[in-house]
Amino acid sequence: MVEYSVSFVLGTRPEIIKTAPVVLECARRGVQAEIIHTGQHYSERLDEVFFEQLGLPPSSCNLQVGSKPHGEQTGEMLRKVEQRLLETEPEVVFVQGDTNSTLAGGLAGSKLDTEVAHIEAGLRSFDREMPEETNRILVDHLADYLFTPTESAAAELRRENIPESRITVTGNTVVDAIERYGKVAVIESDVLDRLDLESGEFCLLTAHRSENVDDRKRFQSLLGGVDRYARRIDVDIIYPVHPRARKQIEVFGITVPETIRLVEPLDFFDFLCLENEARLVFTDSGGVQEETCILGTPCVTLRYNTERPETVHVGANCIAGVSPSEIVLAGEQMDGKRGNWEMPFGDGRASERILDTLALEDASASEVEGRHRRGQLVSSEKQY
Repeated sequence: MVEYSVSFVLGTRPEIIKTAPVVLECARRGVQAEIIHTGQHYSERLDEVFFEQLGLPPSSCNLQVGSKPHGEQTGEMLRKVEQRLLETEPEVVFVQGDTNSTLAGGLAGSKLDTEVAHIEAGLRSFDREMPEETNRILVDHLADYLFTPTESAAAELRRENIPESRITVTGNTVVDAIERYGKVAVIESDVLDRLDLESGEFCLLTAHRSENVDDRKRFQSLLGGVDRYARRIDVDIIYPVHPRARKQIEVFGITVPETIRLVEPLDFFDFLCLENEARLVFTDSGGVQEETCILGTPCVTLRYNTERPETVHVGANCIAGVSPSEIVLAGEQMDGKRGNWEMPFGDGRASERILDTLALEDASASEVEGRHRRGQLVSSEKQY
């Protein structure tokens, strides 16, 4: 059995994308790294294809947990991740974001003789009804290294009395990913031709969050508001529909408006291309709020809160909720705001800062230096 220097626990599309630059930076430095895939996303369209496009090695360990109620899913992940960590004994366990995979990986690592590093720490929506909010808070308070995308996220951790020595502001690894893959996506993706779209003459919709798609009235209101805006400006809405949302459309018997074109889930390059070429993006995804901000595409968030307030502060995003009238007003407010804002998520070197903080180099050549066990951690001085 190979003993890895670090392990990455992940299970969803955003985690794969945002972790990829750190995995590749490990490879560049000769650091032995394993990807432990929980199987939280188990559709090929939602995970395996992302490994291929991002140039990542296949995960050597897929736990195949799949979709289950939160407690059952997290419990099974925790048991299986712990077993794998006991076998491979990594020095550091990386988790990213706020999913059940994040929580399971963080808990498993914290119980063992390893250190836990949380990528994209410090985000808060201040909505405790969101399962992701619970996951973020718990992982931030158990992790040894907290890598925040912005100074405001770091400030939130300080307000929660987390020691300064655990916190490093690195920027967001999604900037690293978009800088690495953005031009390739434009060249390789033919999604505009396949869907018969013209740049700037369509809007993009993503809606998958349980509070939106598991509530019939709320889901209908969301779709109705986006439809009303589409009719006002005479464009189609492209909706790559998540399996969860498609199922709920069928269960609720919702008639999708003619302006909204349902398409199958897209790979990373296709989706990145649509985000870049859309006139406007409507979403309930935190990751899409970030991606559109970086790409310069105006965004309307179909929620009543966000854990990415920087996107609102710089003028890239507007919080609309799900009321049709508010969605239309937000669309009108954001339409035409093409990239005329400051980019709040760093300079595309977050993955370098993360490994610099850990002082991770080729573990086969020398001992990992400059790292300290719990309670004696040192933040990197390299902060943007």
